[in-house]
Amino acid sequence: MSIKEIKDAMETKTVSFGIRQALKGNKSNVVFIAKDARDFTVSKLEDGGIEFSVLKSKEDLSKELNLDFECEVFSLKK
Repeated sequence: MSIKEIKDAMETKTVSFGIRQALKGNKSNVVFIAKDARDFTVSKLEDGGIEFSVLKSKEDLSKELNLDFECEVFSLKK
């Protein structure tokens, strides 16, 4: 279901990619991370008080979302 949420957000242009965007965003945003995200990334999100859900690997997410890059963090604007 969460991958569908990301796809929908991509269509409406309400998704941000990357840790910086997630940390800059509103804390009520929905944040997803790849299961193989770096420990540093997880620590930064936790230190920033950002709650997140874990999804598939970066490679699998890139394929399913039809991205031409790998991303660890997806932030959906509410």
